[in-house]
Amino acid sequence: MQSPSRGPAGASDTIAPGGTEPGTATPAPRFILYKEGAEYIAELGQLTLWVQYVLLPVYGREVSSTAPWCSRWWEHREAIAQLHGLWLAWGELTGPHAAMSGPATWHRDFLLPVMSSLRDPMGPFAGCKPGRHRATETPPVDSPALNPP
Repeated sequence: MQSPSRGPAGASDTIAPGGTEPGTATPAPRFILYKEGAEYIAELGQLTLWVQYVLLPVYGREVSSTAPWCSRWWEHREAIAQLHGLWLAWGELTGPHAAMSGPATWHRDFLLPVMSSLRDPMGPFAGCKPGRHRATETPPVDSPALNPP
């Protein structure tokens, strides 16, 4: 059985972001861009479940040329970074120990700016169309001289 706000039954631990590595007192790096290998893949998997079962069913508005969305969002590093931050804030502001105003704060301070940025016509999904992904090109960077004169 699936709850529309929590995802598949038994997946509640996949909806709230993690925090500390088992058996340690030091928190693991939480932000996904600091993770590598299997740890990165596992975190991306958890994020994907949250996006699929919570974010998009509730907040995924219709796709248009003025509000694009990429069905392969995980292939856009900017989208991963922004959605991961949104998910971390979700866990902090909507969990069982959150203040009563937590959900309203999450909507105002996190959801609206992130979704506006991602769905902007010039955002990371600008070249994507429904059913068609287009990779984003990284802007060129001129490297500074390594051996100054």
